[in-house]
Amino acid sequence: MKASELTPTLRALIEEKIPTFIWGAPGIGKSSIVKQITKDQNIGFIDLRLSLMDPTDLKGIPFYDESEHRALWAPPAFLPREGRGILFLDELNAAPPSVQASAYQLILDRRVGEYELPPLWAIVAAGNREGDRGIVYKMSAPLANRFVHLEMEVHVNDWRNWAFGCGIDERIIAYISYKHEALFSFDPLQSEKSFATPRSWEFVHKVLASGVDSSLLLETVSGAIGRECAVDFLSFVSVATQLPDLQAILESGVAEQAEDIEVLYVLTSGLVSAYMRAPSPERLENILRYSLEMKSEFAVLLVQDLQRCGVNMEHSETFLQWVHQFAYLLE
Repeated sequence: MKASELTPTLRALIEEKIPTFIWGAPGIGKSSIVKQITKDQNIGFIDLRLSLMDPTDLKGIPFYDESEHRALWAPPAFLPREGRGILFLDELNAAPPSVQASAYQLILDRRVGEYELPPLWAIVAAGNREGDRGIVYKMSAPLANRFVHLEMEVHVNDWRNWAFGCGIDERIIAYISYKHEALFSFDPLQSEKSFATPRSWEFVHKVLASGVDSSLLLETVSGAIGRECAVDFLSFVSVATQLPDLQAILESGVAEQAEDIEVLYVLTSGLVSAYMRAPSPERLENILRYSLEMKSEFAVLLVQDLQRCGVNMEHSETFLQWVHQFAYLLE
């Protein structure tokens, strides 16, 4: 299930307070999706890493109540007491079986020890698959049966839509558009420390923004996505120096046309990113006017990316001309 399908499914299950487990490879954005849902709905979010806990961390510590002459459990302070939100149990299947057992009652009965989960809180868990080279324990049947299980997949268009919205460096977006398989290169049969994932490409974005010395850039980027991928990416980035003037395109719609395929990938991503940072009807008209002279497949890629980002161009006279010119590619 790709992210664009997973998100509405999660929203529906969360609304009904149905415990849900998200499976997927490392670094593909499982926790990010859950965080974004809480942000969009302006509700609470508590992230518990059960792999770092002992059984008593979740159930609480027993103490003797003199007034009632019985032992009680003192629930942990990190569990929610009121309001609405999502209790996110990350790396649940990486937790030892004794800790997983402590989660049974909380997940099914919404209580553990003396603690009861507030009625407006939902439980979502996540973990890597057993074949993903992580430290995981086989989930017992009783615990597995307490969840609806969803498996998340990496999908390039979903990632690109997210990347445009988050302001990810357009050179990274262009490279992934050019080479889809570079978005996710994790191979559980290999032993590399660094490999490309959506999360590690976000690291690359931050590296590029950090101003690290160019002589150290290859080694630094290699530390995020692996050396082979880093060499290929930085070779691709080097063509960005051949870009037409993006500002001229945005302000006038007139600039030199690019011919090189790699330059065109960077150009289309750069125009979308630049427009999304400062949208205006005039800039949209200028981009559309410039695209009329572009190679047809990149003109279509440019307009489709703008539409995926929510840009409405139906009112534009230039867009009507654009549709007429490229209609044969849209059939």
